[in-house]
Order: sequence, then C-alpha cells, then structure tokens
Amino acid sequence: MKPHIKYRLGKSKFFKAIVILLSTLCTVPLFLILFYILREGITRINWHFLVNLPKPVGEAGGGIANALVGSLLIVFFAALMAIPVGVMGGIYLSENKKSRLANLTRLAVDVLQGTPSIVVGIVIYFWIVKPLSTFSALSGSVALAIMMLPIVVRSTEETLKLLPASLKEAGLALGLPYQRVILRIVLPCGFSGVISGIILAVARIAGETAPLLFTAFGNPFFSTNIFKPMQSLPLLIFNYATSPYDEWHDLAWGAALILLLWVLLLNIITKITTRRWKIQF
Repeated sequence: MKPHIKYRLGKSKFFKAIVILLSTLCTVPLFLILFYILREGITRINWHFLVNLPKPVGEAGGGIANALVGSLLIVFFAALMAIPVGVMGGIYLSENKKSRLANLTRLAVDVLQGTPSIVVGIVIYFWIVKPLSTFSALSGSVALAIMMLPIVVRSTEETLKLLPASLKEAGLALGLPYQRVILRIVLPCGFSGVISGIILAVARIAGETAPLLFTAFGNPFFSTNIFKPMQSLPLLIFNYATSPYDEWHDLAWGAALILLLWVLLLNIITKITTRRWKIQF
C-alpha cells in the first residue's frame, strides 16, 4: 500500500476515534446524574410514599400523593388546550407554505419556542392570576400550554410535509371535500409523527418549575380544584430541596426520581414512535 494512502487511512481512523470519544463523553454527565438521583431516591420510594400526603416538619414518613395528582391534572389540562390548536396550526402551515400569514406564524412560533419559561410564567401571572386575585392550577396549565404549543405546531408541520402529495391528490380526485381529505386521509397517515411530537411536548413541560411558581403556586393539601392553588412534582422538589429539613430532603429526592423516570419514559416512547414512523415511510 502506498504511503499517502496509509496516511489518509490512519488520519481517518484517528478522527473517527476522536468523534466516538467525544460522543461518549457527552453521555457521561447524563449517566452521572441518573446514577446519583437513582442512588439518593430509590430508598425513599415505596407504596406509602406514593399514596400519602406530606407530613408536618418533625414527623417521619409522608408522601407525594398531592403532587402526583396535581402534576397529572396540570399537564392534562395544558395538553387539552395546546394539542388541538397546535395540530390545526401545523396543518395550516403545511398546507400554506409560502403565504404571508404562514411566514408570520412560523416566526411567532420560533420566537415563542425560544422564550424563557419564567417569562411565560410572569406573563400569565399578570394575565390571569392578578385579575382573578388567586393562584390556580388552571393558570399553570395555560402557562404550560403556551410552552407546548410551538413544539406541537412544528412537529405537526414537519410530519405532514414528509407525506407524499399523492395522498391528498387521490382524495380530491375521488370528490372528497378538502377538509375531509385533510382530517380523514392526510392527518391519519402522519398520526405517529404527530403523536411523537405531542409526547415530546408533554415531556418538555413535565419538569417545568418556573412558570408554576407564578401560577399554580403549590398546596400542601390534596386538591383537585383547578381554580385553586395546586401542588406539583417540580414545585415540591424545589420547595423541599431548598428547605433546611432532612425529612423534606428525602421527599425531594424521591419525587425527583419519580419525575425523572416519567420524563425518561416519555422520551423513550417518543424515540420508538418516531423510529417506527420513519421506517414505515
């Protein structure tokens, strides 16, 4: 083999090794965080931890039942508000690629996606909390819905753009109305991609704390009234981790592990769904 070929092959292998090494190093912080939270939180989790309310300071035991239910309710209502608007917006952008309104909408979605979460929380505080003179889970859901919206819009748009134009043309050729072609043919074909975007958006907002500090505020008691303050996992972790009590620190580690597993599971489901959809198309 000629010397210059050996040099090029050696150089190629060297840079390939560098890329693999740097890629591996990128995963090290993630595994260190996972290991540390798992080590600190696994001993705190049991059935009583999941179904009981927090105990007063000085009493052993206690759980995070109010935060679990509160997180599920807040995220559920946020998804209920963001998903229909986001999917319809994504459909509009995919069908009107070059209109002036579509370009303005894309710009607004990009800016909204880059807006800090704490800014969203402050805005909702002045829009909803202050006029109603009360913190509430509903205002927290509105803040999280605004954060979900750009992710759902862009994922829906990009998914529908990947579908062949022949699908829509076939439906129109059969005499179907335009709206039925979109809702009965185009959207179902991209259903897996749209769902993966929705799951990713839910995972994105599940661990948000800053907006809830200004909206849901937290509640040490069990509450399902969305018009009143409500506890959630991120708020519980923030409040208990910054407290001076060891009992609350234990609860914070257990809640952190539960929240981490929830977000990790949602991201894994998103990856699997996206991969299957890409293989299908």
